[in-house]
Amino acid sequence: MSAVFDLTAELIRRRSVTPDDAGCQALLAGRLARVGFKVEHLRYGEVDNLWATHGEGGPLLMFLGHTDVVPTGPAESWRSDPFEPAVRDGYLYGRGAADMKGSVAAMAVALEAFVTAHPDHRGRVGFLMTSDEEGPTNLDGVRKVAEHFRASGERIDWCVVGEPSSKERLGDLIRVGRRGSLSATLTVRGIQGHVAYPEKAKNPIHAFAPALAELAAERWDEGNVDFPPTSFQVSNLNAGTGATNVIPGALVALVNFRYSTASRAEALRERVERILDRHKLDYALDWNLSGEPFLCPAGGALRDTVVSVCRDLCGVEPEQSTGGGTSDGRFIAPLGAEVVELGPVNATIHKVDECVAVADLDKLPSLYRAICERLLG
Repeated sequence: MSAVFDLTAELIRRRSVTPDDAGCQALLAGRLARVGFKVEHLRYGEVDNLWATHGEGGPLLMFLGHTDVVPTGPAESWRSDPFEPAVRDGYLYGRGAADMKGSVAAMAVALEAFVTAHPDHRGRVGFLMTSDEEGPTNLDGVRKVAEHFRASGERIDWCVVGEPSSKERLGDLIRVGRRGSLSATLTVRGIQGHVAYPEKAKNPIHAFAPALAELAAERWDEGNVDFPPTSFQVSNLNAGTGATNVIPGALVALVNFRYSTASRAEALRERVERILDRHKLDYALDWNLSGEPFLCPAGGALRDTVVSVCRDLCGVEPEQSTGGGTSDGRFIAPLGAEVVELGPVNATIHKVDECVAVADLDKLPSLYRAICERLLG
């Protein structure tokens, strides 16, 4: 098998369910140190972060990934042990094979080959790994490392994120931006009482229903050439005691905006509050902004380079998308970096029997190395 296959298999064997790194970063750090990388371990709380660099001066090209994985679900539902790599019909199976231990291994192998072939390359290459990408808060991973970079004056020019971006074949889609994510916990207060005496109570479900209809129908923006219109969704509604004869005293709703560069988080918050106020609700809102939208500009060096690499090495014209959820690129883009995501096919990520095509895995290091050579060679 190839070097990238062997390294991916070793990473899969480490049960690094978020936020446990389970020794993945130590393995990667040792390999990169042997080819001359300066290695720094940044541990915050229970989260391990690895920052390794090679070269001097600028510009800086970063490869960004995560070593943590989501839980497997029932292990008996898998055809083989999710933490024991297995090959069937040309695919490597195991938790993290596609998201994203395959990309992590490919980045490391590509960087080893690049600095060995070009020991005096222009600028610097960097390798940033975290064990806090799949968790619910992302407080001590790349978010915290970005704060460290900002305080220390570290400048990132270009960032390639190894998230599994491809749809049907390697390189057929790259992410050139992401929407922002703004969430809120909304509590609508009423007065609990007996359903037979509604005049002595105030039902928060009834009170909220017209406001919810207006929020759901609102056109928040029209999007733009790079992003679809902003989306508002309610992901959970909870009220009541479970009894059929009790009017609840409160309703709690979880809501989320996936918003484009056509809107600002502050303006979205203000518009929601104006609608709730217009319906004279007694409410409280707890907002959480997990990331602002970002876009790698067309005509920028990184975007053009990644497109040309996919075209030349994969034989496809990649779709340049800003769809999907969020990624850790949202913490690096505000540092002034151009950010593009390129990785394997994402059809099985987070699923039972997650897998990556062995042929795609073997090709991926050549894509990452080509990006290095075209920008820094």
